[in-house]
Amino acid sequence: MSSRWSEVVVDAIDPARLGRWWAEVLDYRLLHEDLDRAAIGPVEGTYPQLMFNRVSDAKSGRNRLHLDLTPDDQEAEVERLVDMGARRVDIGQGDDAPWVVLADPEGNEFCVLRARDR
Repeated sequence: MSSRWSEVVVDAIDPARLGRWWAEVLDYRLLHEDLDRAAIGPVEGTYPQLMFNRVSDAKSGRNRLHLDLTPDDQEAEVERLVDMGARRVDIGQGDDAPWVVLADPEGNEFCVLRARDR
């Protein structure tokens, strides 16, 4: 017997806002939205999805789990994400790291990697 990965759940003060933000980042669709949660994914019925659940307390501390994004052009993608409201953060990665660490509008860290060789 095995399990299937269906969602990554992210706590959020404003799940609809954060869900829409990540949908734009990933070119996903908003699949569900109500006061307490929002779900996004590439298409309805495909997995894994990202689920944003309402919490009352703001994020504190560093994420124990984060997303890595691999765009075709790292520099252009970092610029786009910062223009959308992400911010650069230092989690100790050092100046020579081949990835850029950003935080979404609610402070969740994620990495933007260099494009992989095809």
